[in-house]
Amino acid sequence: MESLKFDLAVTPLREVNQFLHKEAPARAGLSVQIDNPNGAHAIAAGLNADIQVHIEGHAGYYAAGMNQHASVTVHGSAGTGVAENMMSGKVHVKGFASNAAGATAQGGLLVIDGDAGLRCAISLKGADIVVGGSVGSFSAFMAQAGNLVVLGDAGEALGDSLYEARLFVRGKVKSLGSDCEEKPLGDTEFEILKDLLARSGHADIDPTSFKVYGSARTLYNFHVDNAGAY
Repeated sequence: MESLKFDLAVTPLREVNQFLHKEAPARAGLSVQIDNPNGAHAIAAGLNADIQVHIEGHAGYYAAGMNQHASVTVHGSAGTGVAENMMSGKVHVKGFASNAAGATAQGGLLVIDGDAGLRCAISLKGADIVVGGSVGSFSAFMAQAGNLVVLGDAGEALGDSLYEARLFVRGKVKSLGSDCEEKPLGDTEFEILKDLLARSGHADIDPTSFKVYGSARTLYNFHVDNAGAY
């Protein structure tokens, strides 16, 4: 596998991102290491290539935002909006993720080893998010599709104005938002959760230790046969 290193203490972030956007797509399987990120914003945002990116430290706002195809690992914590509007691929935050992690994400997998802040998975549109710690208040607000798995606790108003996303929480939920209710862990939910736990490095955790939450479907006009159109 071809590998390259960039040092943000020497090379401007704009130059690194331009390389990732313009040259990296022609080098499938490329592995790029980014040293000394020091909380810079929009690192590895807007990628559209089958490459691996390792951010060796803490990232600022919108790291790996709009990701397509790439596998991005933050070997530290991430600021607001990590993997925002992700379309595909995988983003892995080894530390803590700040507010709005995975906001509006439409595909792919976001794994956060630590806690996530307020509004994790807000307006989720089809991606999968697995949080190894807890999530803050208003997480999964207006989440439309996809899955949020929380191994820790959830703050206030979980799933407020929820549409058809599934929420799996292993710990305590401080309160549920409007139109969010507990659901049974059926066979479909069990298999989805088991797969996501395995893919995020938590295969040893029993899926039956989670509670499932979904929409009570009282706040919008929806017919399940038309789910694919939403």
